[in-house]
Amino acid sequence: MGTPILEMKSITKTFPGVKALDNVTFSVATDEIHCLVGENGAGKSTLMKVLSGVYPHGTYEGDILFEGQVQQYRGIADSEKAGIAIIYQELALIPEMTVYENIFLGHEIKRGFLVDWNETIRRADEMLKKVKLSVNPAAKVKDLGVGKQQLIEIAKALSKNVKLLILDEPTAALNEDDSDNLLSLLRDLKHQGVTSIMISHKLKEVISIADTVTVLRDGQTVCTLDAHKGEVSEPVLIKYMVGREIENIYPKRDHKRSDEVALEVRTGMRIARPLGDVLKDVSFNVKKGEIVGFAGLMGSGRTELALSIFGNPTGFQVHGDLLINGEEKHFARPEQAIDAGLAYVTEDRKAKGLILIQDVKENITLANLQEIARRGVVDGNAEVKVANEYRVNLNIKTPSVEQKVGNLSGGNQQKVSLGKWLFVKPDVLILDEPTRGIDVGAKFEIYTLMNGLVQQGMSIIMISSELPEVLGMSDRVYVVSAGRITGELPIEEATQEKIMHLATS
Repeated sequence: MGTPILEMKSITKTFPGVKALDNVTFSVATDEIHCLVGENGAGKSTLMKVLSGVYPHGTYEGDILFEGQVQQYRGIADSEKAGIAIIYQELALIPEMTVYENIFLGHEIKRGFLVDWNETIRRADEMLKKVKLSVNPAAKVKDLGVGKQQLIEIAKALSKNVKLLILDEPTAALNEDDSDNLLSLLRDLKHQGVTSIMISHKLKEVISIADTVTVLRDGQTVCTLDAHKGEVSEPVLIKYMVGREIENIYPKRDHKRSDEVALEVRTGMRIARPLGDVLKDVSFNVKKGEIVGFAGLMGSGRTELALSIFGNPTGFQVHGDLLINGEEKHFARPEQAIDAGLAYVTEDRKAKGLILIQDVKENITLANLQEIARRGVVDGNAEVKVANEYRVNLNIKTPSVEQKVGNLSGGNQQKVSLGKWLFVKPDVLILDEPTRGIDVGAKFEIYTLMNGLVQQGMSIIMISSELPEVLGMSDRVYVVSAGRITGELPIEEATQEKIMHLATS
């Protein structure tokens, strides 16, 4: 390891009832890409919030040295002034503002008391070229894809003369091409003198880009590995992250064949918006006790298909026949879908799946309050009992079911979201990106849960952008491309190459 640009010594951070960081030591060399990995709740994001001043000096124990000097950041403004910038998984851009306004928001270029817009646009264009993004600086952020928005965040950081760039799950919501572009950019920035810390659950990306990897577990530093010495591999990282070896992240299950159809879409379902079709000529079925994977590129229409089945909460124009257990159904709203035995776990748990300011028990019981109500009033004791059952069965790591969901890690939030929909006792469970942004240990737990559910007779529709996940968990695979189902593959015949061919056809 070269000369350290950053040293964090004996960092301890405590929240009420939880020691999030326990004597953590973390060192980053100048001009390297250092990956920080660990299970959800291991303390990765907390450590970076300590570093960036989100948790100011005095709220934690230990020392931060940046470029050899002890630092006492009172807030993000102090760390940014020193040359540290952090980019979170939830992007901090203003959708209605232009690209150049977002890049210089909070550190505007002024001439006297007025903003110099001409210079702002010129400098914004320079930053965009640095991140190799060809967009009009005057374009509104809301009109750009997530991959381009991620690059704008980096351009924003570079405009502040960043020396150390922190990225928290930067590729979680990106497709494969956008992820590759981002990783390539980090390599370029490294050669330009920008040091990076990347938090990621995508171990293949970590292996491909890291110079050094530090593993946290349960708020403590487990090890630091040098990639250039051959110390970094997927089995090694998994072992240090979860404290045990996981030989096969996709637990084995017999691919039973059933003739009983749980859900069927037929006569060529069409889903439309006022400006045109989202999906057309869609026909498929899901049999009892099987996992059906839906693969395809982002924007292909997979989520829209799931929402149209689940009571159409987004107000599409839906044409076609839907059968549940052989009975034709027409849902005007999600409540009717739930009553018919359907449940939908959204891909966006923070914005659409959970109420973050409410506690665990309130979120778990939210979709089925009548089950615990007595004469129209929620039975508090019954609510606590139900929530604790799911806390134990799903291994939700929380001090109590009265903990606010917003205080939990991403993986535990996902388990709460799953518990919420399992409590409605569905026959068909739709999982939209069920393991996005969660660690390998939590993924294994969710996969094991899925296998247990289908063995009990439940049917699962799994939408996933991760092809290994589709291949590892599905009994059959449907591929969606540009609003159509372009192929159906039994798992014995499915390969990444075949799926990608159908997804781009």
